[in-house]
Amino acid sequence: MSFLTVDGPKPSTSSEKSDYIENEDLEVDNSQSVLLKIANLYAEQLMSDLVLEVGGVDYSAHRLILCASSEVFQVMLMNREWNEWRESKIVLQETPTAASVFPHFLKYFYTGQIKISYNTVLPVLSLADKYNVKDLVSLCLEYMSQHIALAAKKGQVINWMQYTMACGHTNVAKACQNFVKWNMEWVWSHADLSELEDETLLLLLQQSDLVLHNECSLYRFTVDWLHRQKQRFSHSEENACEWKQHWETLVTTVFSHIRFPMMCPSQLAKLLLCSLTQEYKEFFMEQMAIAMSYQSGQYERVAEIQESDHGRMLFTPRLYTEDIWGSILGVDNFHSLPCYHTRTFIFSTRPSVVDVAPERLSEWTVDLYPKGVWFKKSMLIAWSGTYDVPEVVLRTVRISITCQSCPDPVTCDFDCEEDVRVKVGVLVWGVQNGVEHVASVVERIHRFSSQNRVLNVDGALDFDELNTPLYTPAVAASPLDKPSGRCLKCTENCDAPEPKHLLGPNRDQLRIQVVIVPLTDFCHVSAPDG
Repeated sequence: MSFLTVDGPKPSTSSEKSDYIENEDLEVDNSQSVLLKIANLYAEQLMSDLVLEVGGVDYSAHRLILCASSEVFQVMLMNREWNEWRESKIVLQETPTAASVFPHFLKYFYTGQIKISYNTVLPVLSLADKYNVKDLVSLCLEYMSQHIALAAKKGQVINWMQYTMACGHTNVAKACQNFVKWNMEWVWSHADLSELEDETLLLLLQQSDLVLHNECSLYRFTVDWLHRQKQRFSHSEENACEWKQHWETLVTTVFSHIRFPMMCPSQLAKLLLCSLTQEYKEFFMEQMAIAMSYQSGQYERVAEIQESDHGRMLFTPRLYTEDIWGSILGVDNFHSLPCYHTRTFIFSTRPSVVDVAPERLSEWTVDLYPKGVWFKKSMLIAWSGTYDVPEVVLRTVRISITCQSCPDPVTCDFDCEEDVRVKVGVLVWGVQNGVEHVASVVERIHRFSSQNRVLNVDGALDFDELNTPLYTPAVAASPLDKPSGRCLKCTENCDAPEPKHLLGPNRDQLRIQVVIVPLTDFCHVSAPDG
């Protein structure tokens, strides 16, 4: 008989087991001490083998640390084809703002720590981009995504937007663009308009989801921007002729994107008195003639203009917050609302951009379901028989819009078909860094008729995010709902994040604005006989 013997048998007694555990290898984490030693190399300028000169200031550094932190420094200092690899002092050309944060940037290589703010994150990011410090780029972009509202309040959001667009930081660039588009008038009051570049302005002017009081607001903003540009560049006598030519081109280029057909006749009449309109009378009269063609129903003229993409955009309304195009829906004490609560709002809008009499207004009813939708069990009676309709619960925030101006198919003659084609915008307020703003926008193009009087918009707000598990409804609306306390997880001092779409000092106010602007199918309507 043979036996297999294994070294190190498993201990059997408690005493042997204790000795066995004591002999086990222990992994010790002393990384913080090691990091401190590396940081001291920078703080005490010990054993440095390189000097970086930035903005006239010398910074002692270590080739090893620079190469380990930056791919650009690695190529520069280890590649013999570069002159810098043999130099003991390297002069780096940086902008004044980048030079001001360079010591913090360099210290990050040694410590992994850096303080950034709305004022310094952009120059830090520019250095991280230039020297390809990927982890620091990610940190800066994460900070920016969480502080866009603060940047807007401090007048930095336009710079953030333009830089991230130019450098391909798509997510942050898109978030900045959305903030500017959906809060333009608020951004204008805090930003330095002279920093807004021509290309960026033209990009904004081409967007149909701009949230504005009306199109005249955008006209006034463009005039202000032009005056800032004129003050910025026209003082140089050397380039006076060149600037004059550029100015004339700039005026016609930017104002060709103002949608004059979306202004009513009384607004157009006021623009005739503006000094800029008088200075470029021929151009502006052509734009206003196009507007009057649209409003007076000159189908052939409008259809001809709509053949181009730019022409079609002129007759596409933006999201106008003027009272004649919609209403704000406010819900207070959100956390005390019962499940499947419904809040109903009624308002009216103009059927067209032309000034109309009050009796011709379009009437709307909006039902808001912020706590989900519950369809009770019911019975459907049809010509073929009676059917049971089961109970359905939808975990969604629903906004149900009903056109009251369309004839009811139950009470009207089926020949009385009166379509209403509109652009519906749902603006949802939110809060970031204590700044309340339009945080998201949902758009729908819809044709209301006697057979299709209701539009349901789901998903304008995330149901689970809005109805955070921190809170439960005060009253259970369904027998299936179990009663519970206010907090499901923790105590009154819970630090769980509250929904970003709830406003007010107690974070219990929901605010939504519904915008309904008319659309006209001139390209699909034939000109009347004669």
